[in-house]
Amino acid sequence: MDKNNTIKKYSNGEITIVWQNGLCQHAGVCVKTLPAVYNPKEKPWIKIENATTAELIAQVERCPTGALSYIDESKSD
Repeated sequence: MDKNNTIKKYSNGEITIVWQNGLCQHAGVCVKTLPAVYNPKEKPWIKIENATTAELIAQVERCPTGALSYIDESKSD
């Protein structure tokens, strides 16, 4: 697998955050907005449990590259 196209998913049961490494430009909006969730020095670097679903959605919608997106699990059937 090409590591430049890695896709990782992180779920809290309400939403799933999808991170696409190949799209990430390292703008840092995620880290600056929710540092308790996004810490690139740790593994896993996304700790979705450290914020509310509303906070996560608001932050993901601010991602300038689209590297972060989310799936609303309440709408999955």
